[in-house]
Amino acid sequence: MPAPIEVRKIPLHSVSDASELAKLIDDGVLEADRVIAVIGKTEGNGGVNDYTRIIADRAFREVLVARGTRSAEEVKGVPIVWSGGTDGVISPHATVFATLPEDAVEKTDEPRLTVGFAMSEQILPEDIGRVAMIEKVAAGVKQAMAEAGIDDPADVHYVQTKTPLLTIDTIRDAKSRGKTVWTEHTHESMDLSNATTALGIAVALGEIDMPGDEDVMHDLSLFSSVASCSSGVELDQAQIVVVGNARGHGGSYRIGHSVMQDALDQDGIWAAIRDAGLELPERPHHSDLGGRLVNVFLKCEADPSGAVRGRRNAMLDDSDVHWHRQIKACVGGVTASVTGDPAVFVSVAAVHQGPSGGGPVAAIVQA
Repeated sequence: MPAPIEVRKIPLHSVSDASELAKLIDDGVLEADRVIAVIGKTEGNGGVNDYTRIIADRAFREVLVARGTRSAEEVKGVPIVWSGGTDGVISPHATVFATLPEDAVEKTDEPRLTVGFAMSEQILPEDIGRVAMIEKVAAGVKQAMAEAGIDDPADVHYVQTKTPLLTIDTIRDAKSRGKTVWTEHTHESMDLSNATTALGIAVALGEIDMPGDEDVMHDLSLFSSVASCSSGVELDQAQIVVVGNARGHGGSYRIGHSVMQDALDQDGIWAAIRDAGLELPERPHHSDLGGRLVNVFLKCEADPSGAVRGRRNAMLDDSDVHWHRQIKACVGGVTASVTGDPAVFVSVAAVHQGPSGGGPVAAIVQA
């Protein structure tokens, strides 16, 4: 049976700040040794060379080592997933997941939040964008589901991953071994890695059949409704966090999900909050949340048609500001207007994550 989960959202006061994590531990809200995952936003450029992710990662791990009994090597195995780029009103923050002692909560047969973690096999540079990576990710998702105590894929509402992208060095490595890579454009490989990972998640959860190499980044009818995929230079495996609901273990939180059909789809965000278990009026306002919303997690992308609701935009043609930053700021603003809180997790590059031009939404609420 999975352990009950405590989950808290905390601000980052600077790129190297982990003081709010330390405060949670010092105040006895959670124990350092029981922190099992962190998912957060940092204020860098969100690109290949966004080193704010590394700085924030180090700060959080140092707190876990200093205030717990786990070694630095053990803490290194804790999944801490950072998405770079807080464009627009998005505020740097982290959502911290920790287990609670079984006797600390009342057990219930109602669905309650559960978390599982896994690392895939090593993902080689030549795997990215191809079936080999899809298969490795799918196997890792199934392992993480088992860790979370989830048997039914319908109980999975959010899968957050971090996977490698291509760099000049890894492209050179593949070529030195006589291998080819899907692209030699490192920034494009961010979208590619995310997209391939999403297809692996969709396969593991039975959302789609196994696609072929030719489907990656091309058949946009193939997607996962719960995938939130991020990539970076920090690792060479898929780091997988599965978040869902299970019965029997208790706790105070539930998770639900839905999808945004496009960048302006507020109803998709409200639908995820309702799916998590909050009853809301027909035309809700953030004041109706009653402080029970912990956080929402979204993926977004510029619609490849170059239009939203029949109106064209210039994001995909803009050579001054990459569309990654523009759509993230847009969806971040839409989401903050729903939640009333700009500390929302909005990540870009959503190919095969939700419908084309939209993206998945997950919401964690107090039950």
